[in-house]
Amino acid sequence: METDRLGTWNKIQDLSLDDFTRKLSSKDPIPGGGGASALVGALGIALGNMVGSLTVGKKKYIDVEAEMYELISECEVLRQELLALIDRDAEVFEPLARAYSMPKDTDEEKAERARVMASVLEDACLVPLKIMEKCCVALDMIQVFARKGSRLAVSDAGVGAAFCQAALQGASLNVFINTKVMEDRTRAEELNAQANEMLEKYVPLANEIVCYVTDILQKD
Repeated sequence: METDRLGTWNKIQDLSLDDFTRKLSSKDPIPGGGGASALVGALGIALGNMVGSLTVGKKKYIDVEAEMYELISECEVLRQELLALIDRDAEVFEPLARAYSMPKDTDEEKAERARVMASVLEDACLVPLKIMEKCCVALDMIQVFARKGSRLAVSDAGVGAAFCQAALQGASLNVFINTKVMEDRTRAEELNAQANEMLEKYVPLANEIVCYVTDILQKD
């Protein structure tokens, strides 16, 4: 949710594509990389869902129709969750921006700033971690669409996987930039480990899906 200081609208996700990208390219702090990653993830799962939508109702795919309908429903929920995370990412940035501006001239001011920073940095890490989690779920679903969905739309499954991979890696950078300045190094490494675990498992999966689709498209 944007404030009056940062914009005149209520929800970033309700902006037009032109306004969103114009705002993204400006010096305004939000939306930023986290919100953009959430949007790219939502586009990725939407593309996967298109494959499902083009599969159901076709006699050729009757054996997987029930599975497709279930995935279509789950993907729609996931798409909405990722869009909501665009605004959530903006919400957690504001207190972080204020914390960086807090005075630190006296010992008391330094202590208060450190206390606030610890709290807001945690929040600023948890949102991109949530974006990453949603992208991982999306990739699991897109893998099914790629392997079982309509061959006429398999390229869209590949594009969706590529988008979700980009969103996953993009969101991870928003985790790492915040853990880098955490004073609690134990907590920082815990958060880094969560992000790295998802990257290690799902970046290869995304590449596998894209390669699988590419092979299909290049076969004679």
